[in-house]
Amino acid sequence: MSIFLLKRLLTLIATLLGASAVVFAVLEILPGNAAQMLMGPDAAPEAVQAMAEQLGLNQPAWTRYWQWLAGLLQGDMGTSYAYGSPVSGLVWERLAVTVPLAVLAMAITTALALAAGVFAASRHRRWGDVGVMGLAQIGIAIPNFWFAILLILLFSVKLQWFSAGGFPGWSEADGGGFWPALQALLLPSIALAVVQAAILARITRSAVLDVLREDFVRTARAKGLSRGAALWRHVLRNAMIPVLTVMGLQFANLLAGTIVVENVFYLPGLGRLIFQSIANRDLIVVRNCVLLLAAMVVIVNFVVDLLYAAIDPRIQASDI
Repeated sequence: MSIFLLKRLLTLIATLLGASAVVFAVLEILPGNAAQMLMGPDAAPEAVQAMAEQLGLNQPAWTRYWQWLAGLLQGDMGTSYAYGSPVSGLVWERLAVTVPLAVLAMAITTALALAAGVFAASRHRRWGDVGVMGLAQIGIAIPNFWFAILLILLFSVKLQWFSAGGFPGWSEADGGGFWPALQALLLPSIALAVVQAAILARITRSAVLDVLREDFVRTARAKGLSRGAALWRHVLRNAMIPVLTVMGLQFANLLAGTIVVENVFYLPGLGRLIFQSIANRDLIVVRNCVLLLAAMVVIVNFVVDLLYAAIDPRIQASDI
């Protein structure tokens, strides 16, 4: 296990270093000038140059890259050009919305997809299977921002059960609290989960059908195990390798792809911060946020690899 874990950790570190170089290089070659954006289009060239020196933009790119990495290792993300405050504070404040939103959406996705996938596989080529797969096909075709608007029209405008947007905060001192905050994230998480659940349900169905044809399933049934018990206790566990792969990708996608839904529901999450920072040419915020999202994707894949080894020890043994 130690060799397997060491290899995965080295891969994680190398991937993060490569991602940091790519993110920095791409943002460097983009047109535009942060100092000019801050000073305005009519600012004197001398004032723009002074602002660039104040922000450190006059230094060579490789110097700024190593300074950025050194700051990250010390927990310092720098200071936002537009907000004038530490980037770390801005990021952690927005993560308090984005991460719970992604976790809630993933929980809904997993519950719906596993139930639908196992149900469809257990009724292969019958009406239950056809109906569930038909709904899954519709779910895949629905854009999440359009579905988000439908949810607002139904539950916020017509029924008035939920707020149409905004986030009250997790603290009761700020007028929010756990339940009001969770309620504000429910509709956005459903909007995000619909497409993901439809995709995962189809993957789960295919994986379960493949395992159902194995000899050990017939043996378990011959020993008197009920069909439901065989499905949930034996078949699903052995079908989880491809399902976990898709779940890992989906959770990473939920973390990195909430920009549109956050803007529809006016949520102060990380995606909205990136959107605003791009408009303000606040590249230091964009750089740190994009690298953080990349790190989340890599870490999720690392966790999925560990889950592979826990579910199927043969994977760990073949990697040594």
